[in-house]
Amino acid sequence: MADQKNYITPEGYAILKAEFDQLYKVERPNVVRDVSWAASNGDRSENGDYIYGKRRLRQIDSRLRFLMRSMDLAEVVDPQRQQSLERVFFGAWVTIYALDSEQEHHYRIVGQNELDPGKGYISWISPLARGLLGKQIGDEVKVATPAGEELYEVISVSYQPPA
Repeated sequence: MADQKNYITPEGYAILKAEFDQLYKVERPNVVRDVSWAASNGDRSENGDYIYGKRRLRQIDSRLRFLMRSMDLAEVVDPQRQQSLERVFFGAWVTIYALDSEQEHHYRIVGQNELDPGKGYISWISPLARGLLGKQIGDEVKVATPAGEELYEVISVSYQPPA
């Protein structure tokens, strides 16, 4: 993720913020306390609590930097404020029909930090999402995949909040 704006839903931003708060306000202070205690026990070179604690502290600090950067670059887009409800834009739930395999798929177009294929969440920068953006019911979309080009038809678009 370069220094570009990253679109994110309000729910996605709340998840990033909650993780940041948990790490910063709860986990990090606990690990710092444990490391201080371990350091007071003497020889640090063979002190497993100290070594593990320092490693965990580096992991937490790294994750905090990543989350802070992600939140700084985030541009929260509320799909509930969408005006053109018949078109596919960021945050939309889209049902498409694969014309080649005759299968129906249901996706939500979300930010890069919200990606969750198990929930049907696809990133707005993915080839499929890019192909779908701006389309409406009945439009066909060609998408290049590793297996070759696939053709889809948009069969529904909605902007309902996630369940």
